[in-house]
Parts: sequence; structure tokens; C-alpha cells
Amino acid sequence: MAGKPKLYYFNGRGQMESIHWLLVAAGVEFEEEFLETREYEKLLKDGVLLFQQVPMVEIDGMKMVQTRAILSYIAGKHNLYGRREQCTVDMYVEGTGDLMDVIRVHYKLPPKEKEKNLALINERATTRYFPVYEKICGSEGTIYSQHTMLKGKLMNL
Repeated sequence: MAGKPKLYYFNGRGQMESIHWLLVAAGVEFEEEFLETREYEKLLKDGVLLFQQVPMVEIDGMKMVQTRAILSYIAGKHNLYGRREQCTVDMYVEGTGDLMDVIRVHYKLPPKEKEKNLALINERATTRYFPVYEKICGSEGTIYSQHTMLKGKLMNL
């Protein structure tokens, strides 16, 4: 049997709450690691935070991010929902949703704020999201790994 799931988050309420609730509802004991800046930066440096954010849960040999993906996996594992592959897809979908939230706001901003927001979009897309997609989609040369073309399109928003 695998060890207890380990939950990584900052010491406070937030995205981890629903994960707590589901684990308790499933009768699963878990450990928590409340992150300070130093521990969070180590996770970033180690590359274990898929989209450079928490919550993260270590469970069944995986380091999972994205709250809904984690919830889907836990629910499926305890006969409440889904499969492991479904969780992997959910993580990427949720990450893309996070990026899209930043992009969606762009069109509603006043002209003076658009330039700053565009810089944020480009920074997040090129440093946080595109590298993850390249990693999961395979080697360079695939349509998915050619993010330079996409970066050019983002610059024209």
C-alpha cells in the first residue's frame, strides 16, 4: 500500500480546502507541508510544480497540481470518479484555463493597462505554460512545440 498523500500549500485557506474535504470524506489520512518561501522556491527550482503554482499533492508516486485534477484523481481512486489518465488530462486543461483567465481580462482593460497585461501574458505563456506543453507533446518539430509562432501571435493581441 502506498504511503499517505502529502499536501503542499501555504499555511492558510484557499485552493487546498476542497482537497482536504475530499480526503476526509474518503477516509484517507494525509500529511501536510506548509510552505515558506524557501520551500516553495525549492519546488520551483526542482521543476515539480507543473505550472509553477500550488496546491500540489504527492500521491501514488505522482506530484499532482491543479485543484480540479487532484480532486478528480482522489475521487476516482476512492470509487467516486475518474481514472489516472483522466487526471493527467485535467491537469493540462486546468493549466490552460489559468492562462486563458489572464488573456480573457486583456480585452476588458483600459488602454493604459493593456501594455502591462500583455507583458504578463507573454511572460506567463513563454515561461510557465509553453515549456510544459513542449515537454508533454514530445520533441521539437511537432506542431505543439513550435511556440515561437504562438508567441508572435500573442504579441499582436
